[in-house]
This record gives sequence, structure tokens and C-alpha cells, in this order.
Amino acid sequence: MLRRNDEGCSATQKMNFLRSRQLIDMFITLEGIEGSGKTTQIKNIAEFLRSKGQDCIITREPGGTKTGEKVRAILLDPGSKDMDPLTELLLYMADRSQHIKEFIYPSLSSGKTVLCDRYYDATVVYQGFARGLDIRLINRLHELVFEDLKPNITILLDLPPEIGLSRAWEQIENGSRTALETRFEKETLSFHKKVRTGYLELAKKEPLRFRIVDASNDENQVKNDIIKILSEKWI
Repeated sequence: MLRRNDEGCSATQKMNFLRSRQLIDMFITLEGIEGSGKTTQIKNIAEFLRSKGQDCIITREPGGTKTGEKVRAILLDPGSKDMDPLTELLLYMADRSQHIKEFIYPSLSSGKTVLCDRYYDATVVYQGFARGLDIRLINRLHELVFEDLKPNITILLDLPPEIGLSRAWEQIENGSRTALETRFEKETLSFHKKVRTGYLELAKKEPLRFRIVDASNDENQVKNDIIKILSEKWI
């Protein structure tokens, strides 16, 4: 995954990171459509791994850094509804560049387990499958700019868009989810169906990395299914 020195990381950081990867898989991502429960379940994952002695840290995309939070505000603002897809893609790439160099690499190199709410796969499905941008271009950019850094395991919380959007809007209306970040919730149902299809296709192509969890179940059942997956990998 890492092929050359990254200008954003010291040689010591990179060496420690490479050594740590030989000992334990530490980069875990959660993916899924709106309303799939990623924010809730990532906290459950952290709690489980900490109980097993792992030093976990939670982050997200977009966001995860001070610069990234500003980019996030633009990307998720419903007022940005007329944003060009290529502009959208490049903003996500800029957010990820800062995130990897400022947060992900240093955290991994120090021996922490990084849990990330969305990562590169989200870019492929939202900007590629759903927006219609060239997926080969997206993949090539990831290879060149981020040295093709991928998670060791990706948990895909899968459910029908109708259920996910219903949950998301319920949370927005009751105030447990901000109305300032509803740009994607306001996309058409067909858009979200493309996103789901994209995720399932990626999971089919990389079955060793992806684990699919039925997120239409209740919160506790989803938690138990995820813990079972992680237990099989770490215990």
C-alpha cells in the first residue's frame, strides 16, 4: 500500500507505521448510505476494541482536521446543491490529503487503531457510481496522491435507501442530526440507490477487505454482528 516516502510524514513516522502494520491491522473504516448508523456503530467498535487493549481513535471524512471541517461545511451545506461534480470530487480529495497527512499517518505510526467514518470508498460510490465521474480517474488519483492507502477492514452497513433516508430525516427533525449538513439527504432516491449499488459492487470486488452487515436490523443486533466480525479477526 505504501510505495514511497510521503512528504507530509517524517522518515521515522513512516518506518514506525510500516513496522506497526506487520504486527496488527489498525485501519478500520465504516461505510454506508445516509441513515445506516455509522456514527453510532463506530463508537461501539471503539468501545469493543478498547476492552481488548487497543488504543483507538475515531475520525471522519469529510472533516477530521480543522481544515477538513471547513471543507465539510461546504460539501454538506444544502446551499451547495449546484456544485459541479468535479469540484465536489476535488474538495473531497483535498480533505483526504490533509486528513491522511495530519491525522491518519501520524496516528497509525504511533500505534493507534484508526476508526474512520467514511473514507475512499465513499468517494468512489458517491462521485463515481452516483455522480457519473470516471471511476478509473478516481482510482488513479487515489493511487498517485495517497499511495493507494486502503483500510485493513471495511464494514459496510447495508440497508435499503428508503429505510436509511427515513431514519436520517427522523433524526434531522428531532434535532439529533444537524439540518446544516443535509445536502446528500436531499438527493433523489435514485441517487441513493446508485450509491448502495456501488457499495455492494465494491464489496463484491474486494471480499477480503469488506464485511457486509445488515443495517436494517435494530441497533443492538447490528452492534453484535459487527463485534462478531471483529472478534473473528482479532481474538
